[in-house]
Amino acid sequence: MSTARVSLSSGELRARCPRSLLDLGSDALPRAGVDGLIPVVLTWSGGTIRSVRATSEATGLVLPRLVEPHAHLDKAFSWNEYPNAEGTYSGALAANFREHETRTAERVQQRAERALQLAWDHGLRAVRSHIDSLGPGANCSWQVLSDLRAQWLDRIELQLVALVPVEHWSTVEGEHLAAEVAKVEGVIGGVLAPPCRGRATRRALRRLLELADQHGCPVDLHIDEAASHPAAGMRQLLRVLENMSLSVPVTCSHASSLSLLSAGALQRLGARMARQNLQVVALPLTNGWLLGHRDNETPLRRPLAPIRQLQRAGVSVAVGGDNVQDPWFPGGQLDPLALIAMSLPLAQLAPWDDHGIKPFGTDAARLMGLAWDGCLRTGAPADLIHLPEAGWPELLAMACRRRVLAGGHWVQDWA
Repeated sequence: MSTARVSLSSGELRARCPRSLLDLGSDALPRAGVDGLIPVVLTWSGGTIRSVRATSEATGLVLPRLVEPHAHLDKAFSWNEYPNAEGTYSGALAANFREHETRTAERVQQRAERALQLAWDHGLRAVRSHIDSLGPGANCSWQVLSDLRAQWLDRIELQLVALVPVEHWSTVEGEHLAAEVAKVEGVIGGVLAPPCRGRATRRALRRLLELADQHGCPVDLHIDEAASHPAAGMRQLLRVLENMSLSVPVTCSHASSLSLLSAGALQRLGARMARQNLQVVALPLTNGWLLGHRDNETPLRRPLAPIRQLQRAGVSVAVGGDNVQDPWFPGGQLDPLALIAMSLPLAQLAPWDDHGIKPFGTDAARLMGLAWDGCLRTGAPADLIHLPEAGWPELLAMACRRRVLAGGHWVQDWA
């Protein structure tokens, strides 16, 4: 693997691009093959794509530099010290609390730097990281990641989410935290765990949403990450949203228990979610690992965000990697290609269909509110992942080398 930055900032590339990640401007898109790929010629200079033209023949695969819409950099690489051998939600939570009590700025710095370097090497251009924002490790985590956000700005856009119980936003401390989040253009988050009953939950949600609106901060909730009480949190959130006006986007991360609803109930819920412009981040790796454990038996029904049903209802869905070698999931390395390869079979998505690849590309970028939606078009950033000898089979087999173009420079070439 070579990490030398090539000085030339102009070039040309012939490769095949997924139809849904391509914009030829006034030219009509040619018909794609059964693999959903269109051969193109891309040219760039000065960090910008100058032209994108269809061609008759090309090999390999080209994608935009991708994004990670849901990560936890503050606790990354903590599994070895704080393992969760039983692989349960309760075990992860207990180990997470133990880790948080021993957290130091130095540890967070080392973890996050390692994670961001992996993200850069693998071809990520933006990462949204939730941060444990209540308890002994909160202050050092925020300070370190805020500093890293500035240091990495020219390589990776880092978004920070304050992760606390939703009730915390109703306190004086919560109001102060919201102001601090706004200073770094951050995201207001919260954990909505089942059973999510009663007016108290709705009052806490309303206060969270009011603070977000007041400060102009997007919202990203951990909601319905459970194998019980199907959609209990989502129903409470919708009851609140349907009785207020909101000007900031709301993302629902996990939404795992929605898959336990009947088909009719899910269709009705999806329609309500679409009317409120809710966005969802599905997290199949962590949730596939963590949820539904029952006496060491193979789960017969996996709680996993119902991606296709939500898409059909008009809800935008992104797919994220979530945890990186921490008590919640012992795998993960901020590699978008590995995420695609592992998530597609779990969610039964086909990358040659538009709905199968958009959750990793344009829908994820739009959910994060990024300036570039990730479509390859004239005038877009010259930010690419090039797989010179690969199609979908090689990507799914994780048996392909990659090259990463950032700002018109080749910054990574994996042999």
